[in-house]
Amino acid sequence: MSFLEEISKVKRVPEQYAKMTTEEKRARIWEIKQQFGKRLYIPGHHYQRDEVIEFADAIGDSLQLAQLAQANREAEFIVFCGVHFMAETADMLTSEEQHVILPDLKAGCSMADMATIAQTEYAWGELQELLGNTILPLTYVNSTAAIKAFCGRNGGATVTSSNAKAMVEWAFTQKERILFLPDQHLGRNTAYDLGVPLEKMAVWDPIERRLDYEGNLDDLQVILWKGHCSVHEKFTVAQIEQLRKNSPETRIIVHPECTYEVVQAADENGSTHFIIETIKKAAPGTKWAVGTEMNLVNRLSQQHPEQEITSLNPIMCPCLTMNRIDLDHLLWSLEELEAGQLHFPIKVDPLTTEEANLALQRMLERA
Repeated sequence: MSFLEEISKVKRVPEQYAKMTTEEKRARIWEIKQQFGKRLYIPGHHYQRDEVIEFADAIGDSLQLAQLAQANREAEFIVFCGVHFMAETADMLTSEEQHVILPDLKAGCSMADMATIAQTEYAWGELQELLGNTILPLTYVNSTAAIKAFCGRNGGATVTSSNAKAMVEWAFTQKERILFLPDQHLGRNTAYDLGVPLEKMAVWDPIERRLDYEGNLDDLQVILWKGHCSVHEKFTVAQIEQLRKNSPETRIIVHPECTYEVVQAADENGSTHFIIETIKKAAPGTKWAVGTEMNLVNRLSQQHPEQEITSLNPIMCPCLTMNRIDLDHLLWSLEELEAGQLHFPIKVDPLTTEEANLALQRMLERA
């Protein structure tokens, strides 16, 4: 069953939760956590709401949390507070006896949805016709299990924003060219940092079904999938220029899912982990404008009152799909477990799991 078919069957949150106070919900969640003990494990992604992060047994990025779930053999139920592709990865890395649950099945990822397996298979066929057997596929972990499996069976691998440079370097030892899915900005920024000029990068448009490139095909090294993060693409050079004018002492740090122009204009760029660690190590009194998801920026500001931390885009909304998981959905999923029901279990079929794990393993061996 596809993700869209799954969410079409999602029930609405029962009305009883709207009638409960926040404190009543919090008390029930703590009660159920205590009742299940080590049988229950709740990973929480950095971009989740604070009200959800309060109950997380671990906080991290998507792959880190999936690996922590994999290492936790005591947990029978893994209630993943993140989005759909993250829960898929956790399911693929954990054992058959463990159950991965997503509190809200509508918590998807617009970036991951920008590369379907049908689009990718079509593009691969067209690119093979144009360029022959010279391409290795890489996919950001922010992609569906089907896309990870595609990379696995075609000799490719997954990448994270932390290890993208190492993985792109490895890919070029395997083939002359790479196809980078599904985030064009991370692919472009990574390849450029490794010395690949923009003139040797093309963009595959899955909607128009065409390769956008004006150069000589023999010179082409990187094919970028036309996908993006709807949050990070909203940071602009104009915002940076305004900040430089109003507060020249403020350091600007952004995620590499931002556009090439924004990354080049910023003072620093790096993964979520890099951003967190950079701010953690910064001197008291320093000022930071951060180009990443708002829930994390607000949390960093609360954790480091000795610094002045704001969003590069102060009117930015939190990630809409990450923000879908709230106290109501978390409590609902836990009370369903308490009643013996698996609430929105995420299960990837064995073949997809096998092929996707090839892509994941190739990354883990080198990163």
